[in-house]
Amino acid sequence: MGRVIAEISMSADGVVAGPDTSTEHRLGKYGDLLHEWLFGGTDEEGAIGAKLFDGTGAFVLGRSMFDVGVDPWGEDGTFKKPCFVVTHRPSEPVVKGPTTFTFVTDGPESALRQAKAAAGEENVLVMGGGTTMRQFLAAGLVDELRLHVVPLLFGAGVRLFDGPIGEHVRLERTAVTPTPNATHLTFRVLNQN
Repeated sequence: MGRVIAEISMSADGVVAGPDTSTEHRLGKYGDLLHEWLFGGTDEEGAIGAKLFDGTGAFVLGRSMFDVGVDPWGEDGTFKKPCFVVTHRPSEPVVKGPTTFTFVTDGPESALRQAKAAAGEENVLVMGGGTTMRQFLAAGLVDELRLHVVPLLFGAGVRLFDGPIGEHVRLERTAVTPTPNATHLTFRVLNQN
């Protein structure tokens, strides 16, 4: 059985999307700076980014992430695996080449059940945004947390841990990889609340 991995890029002050998120600024104003390591970084950073897809059988994301990302992701939908969108707004599935986005309106647990069924023995990757990731952490649904910390202070924007995640989440650091454009942290989630 695969693991449930939550993975996201963030600034050193915890911002995962800059201010004023819109279709024009899908990661908020200057939010693309959070992903320079992934799209324009070193070869080592490219290899770390490629691990997003290694062993991943399905993805989970929030509706806001879908809404601002679906057009830039192109005709193949980028993920090329089943994607489950946690939302309160029902929609018919969206198919983009090999990627199918299924909208799940009955909560994170249901989205995870469907993603696990689609992933089989592979991992389920919770991509974000911040609200979706907090929901999964608060519900005790995450096995591993991967944070890509960019050496940048935003000051404003959407912070990963602004909302509740319960009383506490105990983590065990299992890897630290410093690269020129980010520090990549991997934690095993020991207990949640």
